[in-house]
Amino acid sequence: MNTPPPPPGPLPLPEPDPRSRDFVLAHADMDALLADLVLPGNASMYVMSALETSRELIRHSYHRYEFATVAVTHCLFALEHVLAERLAAHEPLHVLIERATDTGLLPAALAAELDRARLLRDELARGAASSAALRPLRAIARLRAIFDAVSLLLPPPPQAAAERGLAQLWEDHLRAPFPDGFRGVDFDGVDLVLLDAAVAGLVQSRLRGGLDDSGRAILQGCIADLDKIVPLLNEEYCASYFTHLRTTARAAAAP
Repeated sequence: MNTPPPPPGPLPLPEPDPRSRDFVLAHADMDALLADLVLPGNASMYVMSALETSRELIRHSYHRYEFATVAVTHCLFALEHVLAERLAAHEPLHVLIERATDTGLLPAALAAELDRARLLRDELARGAASSAALRPLRAIARLRAIFDAVSLLLPPPPQAAAERGLAQLWEDHLRAPFPDGFRGVDFDGVDLVLLDAAVAGLVQSRLRGGLDDSGRAILQGCIADLDKIVPLLNEEYCASYFTHLRTTARAAAAP
């Protein structure tokens, strides 16, 4: 198979969308606008991923204005997931919002803002609105409402990892999907997929009866690799995934 020749020089930086001049002067200014959109630490990996992706879509609306509207619709996946879990119900989003409001889980004003985001999603699905429906500043306000609602709806943070059993840590890890986009990626010579698989096998061996001296030595090497790569991970979901894997590995290595 023929491959195209490499580009003659560095790729050009993406141009700002002309419409972005209405709210920021430079891409770096987006950081301040998004500073209070903090991922809740006790959310599931799925919810964290959806929230983080939505926040980054807003950040890149500096280059493509329509990303702001897309960010709000994507963020609703996290809201719907948390509502369904908290209410133990699988119903349309507007019904879930109403039920959460009626039971006192959500303030009425916040619920109204969430429903406006939901109505926008429905309008987009019907072709009654365009992907440029929201200005980025308005989209940030909608995202903030969803982040706030998710934080209110999540159960209290679990007990400290040191107090949790290895079996529970492993069960939590099994529910978390491997970070998208990081298959086949290595950091400082450490392949993330192979490291994940190695720890998985060792943890399962420990749960089935224990590790011999060789297994314990390999597990310590995996922990050392995790200590090395976790500070290098600049994508929050991926960093959270491997931080949890490290906690699980340390629990498996404990006497």
